[in-house]
Amino acid sequence: MRLMRAWPVSLLLVLALAGSAMARSSSKTASVSGYVLDSACAFTKDLEKLVSPACAVACAKAGSVLVILADDGTIYWPISSAMPAKSQNGRLMRFAGKRVTVSGRVYEKGGSHAIVMEKIEETEKSR
Repeated sequence: MRLMRAWPVSLLLVLALAGSAMARSSSKTASVSGYVLDSACAFTKDLEKLVSPACAVACAKAGSVLVILADDGTIYWPISSAMPAKSQNGRLMRFAGKRVTVSGRVYEKGGSHAIVMEKIEETEKSR
């Protein structure tokens, strides 16, 4: 009998936690334009010009994650929607050091930005 009274409270707790988790991570469909480079350079170098494709590829082959440095300076982490998650370096390797436009689901959480890439294409340089 005690269990029968506890389940509505448990259900409310689960719904509150789910709502809280959804509020912490927002997503939307968007397009992002910028350059593909390795994450170490994106965070540690104050680049006045972008790295060469050869440099970005070498860093990626050494284990650095490729990211998209958007035209506005935002860094987007390419992520997988598959479980378990898969690295996106393989999809980005041919674009390393180049300007791209990526379309997909964009997520923002705790100041970080990520994108599940649905479409990626090289675009002309505008800088």
